[in-house]
Amino acid sequence: MKIKFLFAALAVAFAGMSFTMANFGPWELLGSRKINYKVDRDEILVTRAEGVFSAIQIRVKRSPINMHKLAVHYGNGDVEEIDLRQSFRAGSESRVIDLPGNKRIIRKVVMWYDTKNLAAGKGVVELWGKH
Repeated sequence: MKIKFLFAALAVAFAGMSFTMANFGPWELLGSRKINYKVDRDEILVTRAEGVFSAIQIRVKRSPINMHKLAVHYGNGDVEEIDLRQSFRAGSESRVIDLPGNKRIIRKVVMWYDTKNLAAGKGVVELWGKH
């Protein structure tokens, strides 16, 4: 009885891992910025060499921040504002943000944020894109 339960649990775990791996393609670091200790606005420029993307994600390193919003500037001139209103701990990440349409060329992403901790070293915000 315990062995059947163990095999069933392992089967569910492997099925979940394969589903996750199938739905998330390769991620690429598109750029990063060191953040200042105040309310600020920064841009991460993305070149066409990186290709087209179906989703983006923000990852925060070293120091916590409050992210207010993002503006994604696409290759065709469209701009999409994304209201995040999220507090990030150092080492945390945003939800996966799906981009409208099939796959999009990103020219730049503009971020509005403020910092939470003046005592720690400068934080880093990374922008990742999913192909």
